[in-house]
This record gives sequence, C-alpha cells and structure tokens, in this order.
Amino acid sequence: MGDLPTGNLETDGATHQPRPSRAGTFEVAVQGHRLEVQRIPGREPQGCGIHATELVFLHEGLGSISHWKDFPARAAAATGYPAVVYSRYGSGNSDLLEEPRPVTFMHDEALKTLPELLAKLNLDSPVLVGHSDGASIALIYAGVHNRVRGLVLLAPHVFVEDLSVKSIAEAKVKFETTNLAEKLARHHRDAARTFWGWNNIWLHPDFRSWNIEEFLPRITCPILVIQGLEDEYGTMAQPEAITRQSGGPVEILRLADCRHSAHRDQPDAVLEAIARFVSVHG
Repeated sequence: MGDLPTGNLETDGATHQPRPSRAGTFEVAVQGHRLEVQRIPGREPQGCGIHATELVFLHEGLGSISHWKDFPARAAAATGYPAVVYSRYGSGNSDLLEEPRPVTFMHDEALKTLPELLAKLNLDSPVLVGHSDGASIALIYAGVHNRVRGLVLLAPHVFVEDLSVKSIAEAKVKFETTNLAEKLARHHRDAARTFWGWNNIWLHPDFRSWNIEEFLPRITCPILVIQGLEDEYGTMAQPEAITRQSGGPVEILRLADCRHSAHRDQPDAVLEAIARFVSVHG
C-alpha cells in the first residue's frame, strides 16, 4: 500500500506519525483502542446481513494488514470465503502502543480483544488463519471458544525455544544497524514502538516460561499446521506438540526451502493447502 506519510502529529507531548487513510479499511473500537480492519469479499455474495464462514487473519508480531500484502485476498479467491484482516493494537495503522507489552499479551488478545472484535463484526464461527504470534493467539482462542470451524497455523509457537530467542536477539541488532526500521515504517505508524514492543517482551527473562500447551487438549476443531523446515524462529517441536496434545485432528504440512513466513516463501503450496482444508472443514 506504499509508504506512510512523513508528516508529524503532536500527541500527549510526543511526536508521532499521523493516522493516514488506507484505502479499503475501516476502524473498530475494541478494548478502548481503535483498530484498523479490512474486509475482503469472497466469491459468493452475503445475504440478509448474515455472514457465512469467514477467514480471519491474525498477523505475526511485526505484522499488520499491509504486511500481509495480497495473501488474504488470494486466500479469499482460492477458497471462495470472505476474509477479515486487522492490525492489532500497536501495529499497522491501529492505535499506537502506549505501554510495554506484558508476558500475557497474546492471552489478552485471544481472550479479550479477539472475542469483542468478532462480536462487533458479527462473526460467530470463523476459520482463524494465524501466523507466528497470530497462530498462538488463534490456539488460545480456540482453546476457550468452541465456535471455531478450523485453525490454519503458520509457524505457531506454543512454548519458547532457544532458537526463537537467538533469532529475536539477532533481529534487535538488525533493527539497530540496518534499514529494517525503514522497511517496517512502510507498514506501521511508529516502526520503533512496534518493534520494541515485540522485541522487548520476547527477550524479557520472564517470557522464557511462556507456554500455552494447557489450551491444546481443549481444542476440538480441525487444525492445519504449516511449518517451514528452515524456520529461523521455531522448529518442528512446535507442530509436533500441537499434534500430540490437541483434542482435535491435526494435519501438518512441512515445507522445504521455507523459512518463517511460508505464505511468502511458498505461497502456492500454502494457498493450495488452505483451499483443500477449508473445502473439507469450512
């Protein structure tokens, strides 16, 4: 969607980028914050104000609506289902992060923000498509709410691995020494706030004990896990734990020549898998 405007806006004594207008998005107030939301139509029109199954996209820790690029639209076209994409608080064009993220930030998103957002959008039984942190949020939500038709999980985390911490520490160095901040500024109102909000909590000593395996036995809906074999943030131990402990059926798609973002590294394989999964379970 292009770079954000470079003008400034004074807010509470601090200088922030203004909230630019993104074509095709709208705002929804959730948990006291304004979130940017995008709705993408499916092949079949919706009638009577009742929404059929929709794909709800939950982005990674540094993701946003624009960071997904055209993947949600391609998934909507491949499945025929409409899609909802949103930027979490502190990401994209949603409200700026005003406080450090707590260890429970993914729990808070899954148990407070996501249920309220889905209710306001009149979505009752979605298919959640989550990437990385977004996949973990999807798992927590599905472990509490028995209204999910299915989960598509791209590179999920259910516990913290040494590899994750190592790569996130390397990302810190890249942010400080390369043009990573400039790249992130294309997708976030305040790239530094977004980056440090994610990086600081993942590298916090208290976060090493973060674990969501307790939610897995409560999940009864079908799950598709897509894992890149060269993922720099997680290993096959993550999908294997989901398969071993989940209360519902789990399918794993292992992708060679694929790192953390399978929908960018292997988009055709991922879209084909999602379309097949949704055709059976949607």
